[in-house]
Amino acid sequence: MSFIELSIIQSMKKEFVLTKKLDHVAFIMDGNGRWANLRGLPRHLGHKEACNRIIELFEACREFNIKYMSFYAFSTENWDRPQDEIDHLMDYLEEFFHREIDYLDSIGTKLVVSGDLSRIREKTRKVCYEAIERTKNNSNWYINVCLNYGGRDEIVRAAKKFATEVKEGKANIEDLNESSFKNYLWAPEIPDVDCMIRTSGEMRLSNYLIYQNAYAEFVFTDVKWPDFRKEQFIDCLREYQNRNRRFGGLKNA
Repeated sequence: MSFIELSIIQSMKKEFVLTKKLDHVAFIMDGNGRWANLRGLPRHLGHKEACNRIIELFEACREFNIKYMSFYAFSTENWDRPQDEIDHLMDYLEEFFHREIDYLDSIGTKLVVSGDLSRIREKTRKVCYEAIERTKNNSNWYINVCLNYGGRDEIVRAAKKFATEVKEGKANIEDLNESSFKNYLWAPEIPDVDCMIRTSGEMRLSNYLIYQNAYAEFVFTDVKWPDFRKEQFIDCLREYQNRNRRFGGLKNA
């Protein structure tokens, strides 16, 4: 490829304008361990680099006026990993919250954590709760960190919450519908996912936001998450923008 051709391509990418409605983008941050292994590094350093990408992608989302962002940080199945790797991951999440909380709060970002924090170590849990409390009144931007999260688990928990309310006389079975059921999910204020992006070449949902991803457009990229930057994000947005979102109908959406 000539220098001129490369310059044209780079210029086109800089000029990308997102014209299709996109309120909520969800990321599966995959490939961190493999990224580290390819460089002869311990797997946990891949997770450290992964946390650094979160704020970069957050800024890219803000540039395209994408208000809601979800990041799959740790699943209910990830407990099968070595304890040392888990401990390092929690360390890096704590560092992320400590490092970015002042800035995120200053621009009106609300931090939400989806998932059961009761199993998370006390120190990490405390940091999460402090971030949630500090930003609870913000509404300009939303970062939803999915931590000890599982899509099936979320749906089961939501069903149990509703059943308990029915049992206690606080709700009626007839009142339950697709819209009201969302009120029992971890983050009911966050709308359904418009675009779900998974890095590293894997093409599966991995129990992620099952209910919210019902009509999302899935975009898969071979790029591993630690190498996933704004340029690669724009490539994914281009693919999303070229999709014909019909939501079961026939017309363009």
